[in-house]
Amino acid sequence: MEFSHKPVMADECIAGLDINPDGIYVDCTVGGGGHSALIASRLNEGKLIALDRDRDAIQAASRRLYAYSEKIIFINSNFNEIKEILGSVRPNGALIDLGVSSYQLDNPDRGFSYMKDAPLDMRMDRRDTMTAYDVVNGYSADRLTKIIREYGEERYASRIAGKIIAARASSPLRTTTELASVIASAVPELPRGNYRTRNGQNKSYSHPAKRTFQAIRIEVNGELEVISPTIRDLVSALAPGGRLAVITFHSLEDRIVKQVFAELQKGCTCPHDFPVCICGKKPVIALVNKKPLTPCREELEDNPRSHSAKLRIVKKL
Repeated sequence: MEFSHKPVMADECIAGLDINPDGIYVDCTVGGGGHSALIASRLNEGKLIALDRDRDAIQAASRRLYAYSEKIIFINSNFNEIKEILGSVRPNGALIDLGVSSYQLDNPDRGFSYMKDAPLDMRMDRRDTMTAYDVVNGYSADRLTKIIREYGEERYASRIAGKIIAARASSPLRTTTELASVIASAVPELPRGNYRTRNGQNKSYSHPAKRTFQAIRIEVNGELEVISPTIRDLVSALAPGGRLAVITFHSLEDRIVKQVFAELQKGCTCPHDFPVCICGKKPVIALVNKKPLTPCREELEDNPRSHSAKLRIVKKL
């Protein structure tokens, strides 16, 4: 069973989940099915619930994982509906691989990649009505600047928004390459590829459109606001001793995951100056790894998409 891209931090995820062959597991973002295949291959009587909001991804994964069809239940749904999906089921572990999947990036017509010409879409769920076209051609300069700065952490946000507004004045921007070209015209030209700093550290310049495409994608799919409630629902649903692993790909996602885990680990929410706890809340999780795991050198060399990945794993008390 071959996959076009090896799943990010595969070995670390499987080790972190500490899979019980007869347990129940959830892959909240099945994508191309790489992580799901690794989980399912370790199950005997256990089951895997594989979710994705992208119907095309679910259909493709069900074909690619046909050998494990008796072990996997595929569900076309956003992971923020996990509470309703699980009901009374108490899984032994769950995985959330946040961000855009390799399956979506590798399909040019979906409009996620600035490297391939396609209509401005970027919807993870094609049943949604708002597309990247609507954001690019409908948002005001202030609103564009805000999402590019906040969701893309782009220092040239106002310049990029201004260029987009000017470009669409004569004709709407319709394709990814049109948008990428406009963005590039607003960003000072930098060398491409890897370089070494004076102190010997390796650095790299990314494509000038990368951060803006990320920002627009996050806006179109409402990605950030569902992370916290989903984590809370999953932790609540986990069986005692069950584990939750979350892979993030940029600081905005990771910050949310870190804060929610810290709150659930702490328990008590009383003000610091209270002499005793009166809220009665107890810690519900423990960190499996105090610091997030990052890809090893070999993976960084073999899989460029893993470069910004961080893996956090917790265990339910």
